[in-house]
Amino acid sequence: MKPIELYTWATPNGRKVSIMLEELSLAYNVHRIDLSKREQYSEEFLAISPNNRIPAIVDPEGPDGEPLALFESGAILIYLAEKTGNIDLLPDKGRKRAITMQWLMWQMGGVGPMFGQAHHFLFQPKEDVPYGKKRYHDETKRLYKVMNQRFGEATYFAGDDYTVADIATYPWVARYPRHQVDLTEFPNVKRWYDLISKRPAVEKGMAVPFLN
Repeated sequence: MKPIELYTWATPNGRKVSIMLEELSLAYNVHRIDLSKREQYSEEFLAISPNNRIPAIVDPEGPDGEPLALFESGAILIYLAEKTGNIDLLPDKGRKRAITMQWLMWQMGGVGPMFGQAHHFLFQPKEDVPYGKKRYHDETKRLYKVMNQRFGEATYFAGDDYTVADIATYPWVARYPRHQVDLTEFPNVKRWYDLISKRPAVEKGMAVPFLN
């Protein structure tokens, strides 16, 4: 199998995909898209990711053997799981698939956008915007409460098994200092976070792109 080409930077969304590639033991090449230099607007990258956002991948052996360029981190996680037939990380049917997809979509529609806005207003902002700080900090803590409740019921989002829903959410929670959250306030989240942090694939994936 030819290596996946990964276009990424050191962000939570980027690290979702590097963790996934490590969990699947897929070979991949890292292409650094330096957001501080606005490389996401280059013609070369826009040809792969027209929404000028990382991460993106190019699979030289895509469906029907044809190359496939793909952006949107959640779509990439689903694609890679289905490409490899990994029904542990993404169940292929039934209740567990529905629950996994539910929490994956929760991350994509809630955790990512809201935590991202908390980062924007709370972590080294260009100007102080009290309304924005309060709004997104409050919403971030509400989402932590949702997670804390879930992890009081189950080990992982989908139940007893680690899935793409956990992979998608973990890199965002890893930035808890940036959105001014004390994990000790959410003991079930902290237990989940500490458990996932010990996974070798997570350690390797979180180091991308700087150690590749």
